[in-house]
Amino acid sequence: MKTVLSIAGSDSSGGAGIQADIKTIESYGLFAETAITAITAQNTCGVRAVQDIDPAVVAAQIDAVFEDIRPDAVKIGMVSSANIIAVIAERLRAHEASNIVLDPVMVATSGSRLIAEQAVAALIEHLVPLATVITPNMPEAQVLCGFPVEDDEAIQRAAQAIAQNTNGAVLIKGGHRSDTADDLLVLPDGSLSWLRAKRIDTENTHGTGCTLSSAIACGLAQGNTIEQAVRRAKGFVRGAMSTGLNLGQGNGPLNHMWCHGKPHLPYAQ
Repeated sequence: MKTVLSIAGSDSSGGAGIQADIKTIESYGLFAETAITAITAQNTCGVRAVQDIDPAVVAAQIDAVFEDIRPDAVKIGMVSSANIIAVIAERLRAHEASNIVLDPVMVATSGSRLIAEQAVAALIEHLVPLATVITPNMPEAQVLCGFPVEDDEAIQRAAQAIAQNTNGAVLIKGGHRSDTADDLLVLPDGSLSWLRAKRIDTENTHGTGCTLSSAIACGLAQGNTIEQAVRRAKGFVRGAMSTGLNLGQGNGPLNHMWCHGKPHLPYAQ
């Protein structure tokens, strides 16, 4: 069985973070492993508290995983401090990790900030260069590239600017647009692919970014190409959003179990 390690924060409501990653990985039929970077008290309405895990403990978790059940892919999610970011990068390099998917989580779906300002520079310096795929949404891409990202032209410019700092691919997610849900994938060779899609009319979007990035990691662990992994992950997320799960009083979670017992269908344009 292929294995995927999620390095991310814990979401007490179960919709995002480590919990969403475990559900996604198991829905793909793979074995989930974790290194928890922070504990959050949150629900569909917002984040109430965040407690970072000691960087030494984060490092010990990563070492324990790699020394016993080596992961075939790694997903990195919420990392809220520069010290934790530095130790994650150092341990992944030491273990020669491959198939690394970086979701540069900065703000929760509810609008709560999840990363310190000084940690953004550390993320760009230490984690972006390690990524096989990096998956910023439009606001995150704007932080990473330093200019407004509001339309197709700006998305393309941003993806190409971010790609200069990594040998991997860049996927800019277009879910913040009001008219479409088009994503742009820039592959390591510089080629561009637009993943066009209609918006799904739902407020239940808690954990979409976490789910997408862990699904991409699953695809890479299974031996898919980057583009195959991204397209199938997009299909998984759209299926999880489309089934109409309605829990909580705010931005509800996805239905990660929507495809249990069914063939996993790749995303079709």
